Amino acid sequence: MPPRSSPTARQQRLGAELRKLREQSGMSAQQAAALLGVDRTRIPNIESGRFGISPERVRTLAFNYGCPDTGLVDLLAAMAQERDRGWWEEHRGLLPPALLDIAELEHHAAELATAVTTHVPGLLQTEEQARAVFDTAVPPLPGPDLEARLALRLRRQETLDRPVPYEAVIHEAALRMQFGGPKVARAQLEHILEQSERATVTVRVIPFAAGGFPGAGQSFTYVSAPVPQLDTVQLDSSHGSILLDADMKLRRYLGLLGRLRGLALSTADSRAFIRSIAQDL
Repeated sequence: MPPRSSPTARQQRLGAELRKLREQSGMSAQQAAALLGVDRTRIPNIESGRFGISPERVRTLAFNYGCPDTGLVDLLAAMAQERDRGWWEEHRGLLPPALLDIAELEHHAAELATAVTTHVPGLLQTEEQARAVFDTAVPPLPGPDLEARLALRLRRQETLDRPVPYEAVIHEAALRMQFGGPKVARAQLEHILEQSERATVTVRVIPFAAGGFPGAGQSFTYVSAPVPQLDTVQLDSSHGSILLDADMKLRRYLGLLGRLRGLALSTADSRAFIRSIAQDL
């Protein structure tokens, strides 16, 4: 199996989790290589995501590392078995890899919770709103790049068609931003209301009246995996997407999400609040 020149975030995460298990066991990379009967350089390459590994070898390593969590081991073995190219791979080479990593994360998520302050969440954006947001890029996006990003964002929204719980905590500021003008903004608010009627979608609003709150200057998504050890936080920044999976970071953002939920209106009051903003446009 040839080495990967550009492993995906999911491939890197599999390797990172195997490294974490090895280090917790106190075993060296050379000892792990001996277990598999491979050259000692193979283990660092597996742990960086540059080389794949079979599900059987994942289980062999996990057993010898003394990992007692069968749920985690089963999921790691399943990750190692993945061979099919996801739909996002159609955009490989056309868009930054970080954007494709987001689509892959959403595809494999067991649950999604996002908190935003200045933009409507991508999974809830209308095509017109998304286009207007992309139009504000500095420097301006070339036409083909804009169209490719738009196509990816709209395809990602199919996540909401699956039975995956999705929660959006949206600050009033994001709801009042008129990307594309009043008509586009009004249609966007109506679209949020429509999506909030889905059984799996929860939308809650933090009003200006709630005052200041921690994390006000950032937007993030907490991506829950089938086992909590594989949870991920995705941060939006002006330099692109950032993925976090360190235990302390996960606990921090899970706590922050709880704080934001405590500031938000109920789902019913949030829908009424969104309707009132739409009527003002």
